[in-house]
Amino acid sequence: MTDTWLNETLYADWGQRFKFVRQLARVKSEFQDIAIFETDSHGRMMTLDGIVQITERDEFVYQEMLTHVPMLAHGNARNVLIIGAGDGGVLKHVLMHKGVEKAVMAEIDGEVIRLSKEFLPNIGAGAWTDPRAEVIVGDGIDYVRKAPDASFDVIIVDSTDPIGVGEVLFTDAFYKNAARILTDKGVIVNQCGVPFMQADELRETSERRAQFFSHVTAYVAAVPTYVGGYMTLGWAGKDPALTALAPDVLKARAEAAGITGKSAYWTPEIHAAAFHLPPYIAQHLPK
Repeated sequence: MTDTWLNETLYADWGQRFKFVRQLARVKSEFQDIAIFETDSHGRMMTLDGIVQITERDEFVYQEMLTHVPMLAHGNARNVLIIGAGDGGVLKHVLMHKGVEKAVMAEIDGEVIRLSKEFLPNIGAGAWTDPRAEVIVGDGIDYVRKAPDASFDVIIVDSTDPIGVGEVLFTDAFYKNAARILTDKGVIVNQCGVPFMQADELRETSERRAQFFSHVTAYVAAVPTYVGGYMTLGWAGKDPALTALAPDVLKARAEAAGITGKSAYWTPEIHAAAFHLPPYIAQHLPK
């Protein structure tokens, strides 16, 4: 029997491949090509336009760091906006925080949500039916443009790279409105790629955010299937103290939020250390 391999198409001259057991679904939506694969090594996997977005085996790293870091740094986030994240993982992790009163998720591609519920049910789990969740199949950019001033404490953007459907989530207009709808201690985070291969993404996104936020930085997470070393998660906010919290403060906040013992990557120490960047990454941030 011939092995069947998926070759990721993110880079033209470097990549990774996965042996898969079968393709569970493939849909050409209005926005992108979506596929779900079953693998022995990584469990089920979703690709968008041939690029790995999430796998059952290592999704916890990305979801925990994208969610728990801004939530616990803020310390009292009650209203949270999620843009993208149609697999439901960020929504699930946000709703782990018992102080959250409302989590709005705006995902432009309803097919991502449908396929995730059907083929990746454990990633979103019960978040889809949590009464605090409002799931919108629609344009997150439009939602941010129309939202009232100071209406959210945390904004989490889980998007593709700044090409195709994700491109508008990296624009000046988006960040200007994001700053407007955040509260005084408000924070926005988003993935900024793997800087060993995508340094321009981190640099350009950070420069855009710096026009509208007084404190711009990034933190890192090691996600095995995002090939090339550390992934950077971009941070923009209004209070620089939020990125310099001591582990004991973060530990107390995690206990109060009800997430202690529920993470497989995030810890107070990992959280605090993630903002201490290697020079090859830090050099791409605004001076």
